Amino acid sequence: MAETPPSLPKKVEKCPSAAPPQQQNDLPQFQLLEKAAGRDQTQGPDSTHSCWHSVCQMFTNLTGTRCREMSSMFTKAAAEPGPTATQSIAPAPSLDLFGDRVVSSPSQVPGFVRNMHQRLVSNGPPDEGLFMDILRLTEAHPTDVAVTLLRCAPSCDRGAAIMWKTIASSRTALEKVLPTLLCVMEGWPLQKMYTSDGDNEDVFALAATRVLWEILRLPWCPEPFVEYFPNLFVALLFQVYISTEQVSEDINTLWKRCQEENGLPTNINRFVVNTVRALLHHLRCLDLLMAVERKCAWDTLLCADTHHYAVGLLAREMRRVSRPFCSGTAFRLLRWLSREEPRWDLAALAFLVEVLDCLDLSEWGNLILEIMTKYLQSKSMERCHLALKGLMVLSKDPSMAKKLCSLSERLVELLRNEDTEVVKRSLSVFTNLLLNKDILTSSSTAPKLAEVLRPLFDYDNSHVQQLSIRLYRDVMETVVEQGKKPLKMLVSQSLLPLFFHCHDENQRVAQASRETLLCAVTFLKKRKDLQRLLKTDDLWSFAERLLAEDRSRAAEHLRRALPYLQSPQEPLREAAVRTAGIAGLLMRGQPEELQLICEALQALRTDDSPSKTNLRVQVMLDERAASLGSSSGSRQPGQHQIQ
Repeated sequence: MAETPPSLPKKVEKCPSAAPPQQQNDLPQFQLLEKAAGRDQTQGPDSTHSCWHSVCQMFTNLTGTRCREMSSMFTKAAAEPGPTATQSIAPAPSLDLFGDRVVSSPSQVPGFVRNMHQRLVSNGPPDEGLFMDILRLTEAHPTDVAVTLLRCAPSCDRGAAIMWKTIASSRTALEKVLPTLLCVMEGWPLQKMYTSDGDNEDVFALAATRVLWEILRLPWCPEPFVEYFPNLFVALLFQVYISTEQVSEDINTLWKRCQEENGLPTNINRFVVNTVRALLHHLRCLDLLMAVERKCAWDTLLCADTHHYAVGLLAREMRRVSRPFCSGTAFRLLRWLSREEPRWDLAALAFLVEVLDCLDLSEWGNLILEIMTKYLQSKSMERCHLALKGLMVLSKDPSMAKKLCSLSERLVELLRNEDTEVVKRSLSVFTNLLLNKDILTSSSTAPKLAEVLRPLFDYDNSHVQQLSIRLYRDVMETVVEQGKKPLKMLVSQSLLPLFFHCHDENQRVAQASRETLLCAVTFLKKRKDLQRLLKTDDLWSFAERLLAEDRSRAAEHLRRALPYLQSPQEPLREAAVRTAGIAGLLMRGQPEELQLICEALQALRTDDSPSKTNLRVQVMLDERAASLGSSSGSRQPGQHQIQ
């Protein structure tokens, strides 16, 4: 039932090097660069351009256009003055007598990376092998390279920017470091990382986002970004929220340094939003960007209270104009929400429920149901709203509908909730379930559901009224045989309220009431003439015969009519008045007669715009009350005095 994406997002389950490295013996040597014999170690400033050009020629995986772009970019970067022109540069580790750079142990990698960074920060031109060294070292030890560079240059200074752009020029190298960058980004504010030299210093999550921004400034879109888009997109949205909520002094200090060096926005969360936009722009999601701009969603995303609404809007627009990215993002969010205590769960849930139909429910339905069930129990109404929205999608799928039946008790409970949206969505889930011909209402659920549905006929929301009345009919039609007997009493009590709503000003409510009233009369096996009167829309003849059918219950009928005398709708008040008049005539001689007549008169006299029928019934009830009052001589205890 879902559109299959070109490929699932890269699975980044465990953070690379998030645990201490294991001791390894007999590690093989890795040769970084075999230097040609006689290569000159001393190069002057004039050789800078040729150095960068030769590096570009060695990037065999780049197109000619990209090579020219890289050459231009690196030459410009090398020409810029560095902040540490007189900084002394430590020699690279493991530089043997013959000039061959080799890594005899992974523990040497962080030293190599720091040395490379120092060389690029200095004003001196790098030798032509340095950039191939960066690529080969990254491909062999991606986590050590990435973590060390994030530690020594968290603000992504000029030297670090050159190194990251060099890594981004190679698909293989970038693919290998992206899992580490993603892991760090999700570990706000700090992520503990280990490198092979035993260092376990925390890494700033913001440092990884700075790197991503720097790579996105390249004139082309690195290919791994397409494959890793769901992971990057989710991690960035998480950072937008968390950087709004939690910004420590250390992060503020780092951000001030970033601003000084690169002139970035004042607020961290706005910088992250700009990074999201840059990512979408690089992936040519221009329609999505325009749609979100039109709805001013970026600013909404920056506010903690409205963040999840903006994420939901972003999901809806992505589903509309960039559907291929939806399934991968939904898959990534499923894994995010499957964690024991996920942070940012409200926004993640808001996105997921908007794109559920982009997933193959035959494969992911059980996991989705597990997540929705968990949030259905939440005390947070916003999370409950979203869980119900997800269940509305699942309940339309025949294979999932049967599995949702186990949630009926919780759904019945939610129908009593004061939140209109919760009630509306719970009704929709039940309705979808009973549309499935293979699902019947159990003998235990039917009376509970009918009992809670009856008050919803009079709800102050017409959509809830319509849904509850139609669902009442579905319950009668789908209840198992052994459940019909306990249901009949409740259905009998609903006849008069359904009759009143046949006069509802909302035509959809009135039509649903007529259909359900006919179904109820059929369910109770009432006389054929009553069914005929309903089919011919002769409602008043139906009411008179219904009330006359059991004179002993006239007081009960009048009591049910009383609340409708206060209805804001004149047609319902009119129907209630006429019913009260009929019931009053049928009650003569019953013990409750005077008390109920007094209650009816009290209600009628509060009508600001009484109809002719209303006035006639008032006169009739007044006469009857006077007759009863004179025969009794005085007001008895427990009787109401007419004001």
